[in-house]
Amino acid sequence: MDKNELIYDWNLVGRAETTNRMLELNDETLRDGLQSPSVIDPPIEKKIELIHLMDSLGIDTADIGLPGAGPRAVADVTRLAKEIVDCKLDIRPNCAARTVLADLEPIVEISEKVGIPIEACTFIGSSPIRQYAEGWSLEMMLTATEEAVRFAVSHGLPVMYVTEDTTRAHPATVRALYRAAIEAGARRICVCDTVGHATPDGVRALIGYVKAVIHGMELTDEVKIDWHGHQDRGLGVINAIAAFEAGADRLHGTGLGIGERVGNTPMDQLLVNLQLMGYIDRDLSNLMRYCDTVSASTGVPIPISYPVVGRDAFRTATGVHAAAVIKAFNKGDDWLADMVYSGVPASMLNRQQTIEIGPMSGKSNVIFWLERNGIEPTKERVERIFNRAKQSDSVFSDEEIMRLV
Repeated sequence: MDKNELIYDWNLVGRAETTNRMLELNDETLRDGLQSPSVIDPPIEKKIELIHLMDSLGIDTADIGLPGAGPRAVADVTRLAKEIVDCKLDIRPNCAARTVLADLEPIVEISEKVGIPIEACTFIGSSPIRQYAEGWSLEMMLTATEEAVRFAVSHGLPVMYVTEDTTRAHPATVRALYRAAIEAGARRICVCDTVGHATPDGVRALIGYVKAVIHGMELTDEVKIDWHGHQDRGLGVINAIAAFEAGADRLHGTGLGIGERVGNTPMDQLLVNLQLMGYIDRDLSNLMRYCDTVSASTGVPIPISYPVVGRDAFRTATGVHAAAVIKAFNKGDDWLADMVYSGVPASMLNRQQTIEIGPMSGKSNVIFWLERNGIEPTKERVERIFNRAKQSDSVFSDEEIMRLV
C-alpha cells in the first residue's frame, strides 16, 4: 500500500508551500552553550571532535568561541580554526565579540594567522530594560556599533551584528541599530530572543519588521537575517521554525539545548523537525553520536525521555503499542514497524524500535522478545515470564529475562 495512504498528515492542511529558500544552521554549542553554569568546558580534543560531527550533519557554521575572554579562549579558537582549514571541512567558523575593539582584535589576529575568514558576531543589548540597567544611551549604543562593525570590516572580517534581547526591544531602537550596523558594513544581522520571551506570533511580527527595515534601505548587497532563540518558555524549536518561515536565513542552536538558564534552541531537535518538514535534507545518521559527545564532554546527561535521542525514544513495553509494532514486523514491513507508533522514524538516526517486557506488557511482547533472541517461545516459558512481569514494578532487563528463561 502507498505510504501516503497510511498517514493523513494534518500538518500540511492550510500550510503554505515549502519554501525553496536556502536554510543555514549555526551551531552555538562551543560558545553560547558553554555559558550554562552547570557544564564542563570540554578539552580541545572534544571540541575538535564536535566540530567534525557538526560538519558531518551538514551544519553550515559554528561559533568556536569568544577569544576576547582570555588566553585559553584564544588558544582553543585558533586550534579549531586551524582544524577546519587543515581538514578542509565545509563548516565555516565564527566568533562572538562585544562591540568593543578589544574583543575584535584577537579575531582579526587569529583569522590572519590561520588563513581563513572568521565571521565576527559582535553583540550589544537592545531592549529598554537592558539600557536602563546599564545606564546606556542610544547614542552610545550607536557609536559602539558603528566603531566595532567598521573596525571588523576594515580588517577583512565578515560581520554579523547581534542585538541581544531584540524580542523586547522598541521598534525605533531596532531600526536605528540595524541601520547603523548595515551602513557600517555588516551583511548579517541577528535577531535574538535572549531570555526566551517570544512566542511564534511575536517571532513572525519581529522578523517581518526587520525585513521591512532592510528593504527600506535599498541596498545593493544582500543582508541576511539570523535567528537566535532560548528555551525559557520551552518554545525554542517552534520559534526557530517560525523565524525561518517568516524570512530568517540562518537559525542558531546548541547540542541538547545547553546554554544559560534552561538553555538554547536544541540543535538536534531542530534538525529532526526541519528534516521532517522538508526544509532541509541532511544525513542525520551521526546525530546520536553528536548528542552523546556533547553530553559526555560537557557533563550534561541526556534525559531518558529526551526527544529522538533519549533512551526511551523508541522503546515500548506497553502491550497494545507493542502488539501493533509486532504485527507490522510480522508483515515484513520495516517502514510500517518504524512508523505505526512513532512520529519520528528511528531509522533516520540508525536506531530501531525496541519491544521490552514489563508490568504493562502482553504475551505478544514475551513471544516477540524470545523469538528475536533465538529462544523457543514455549507455552510454559511464555506464561512464566508473563506472570512474573505482571508482578514486577518495572521493565525487565535482558539479564532478568534470561534468568527466567
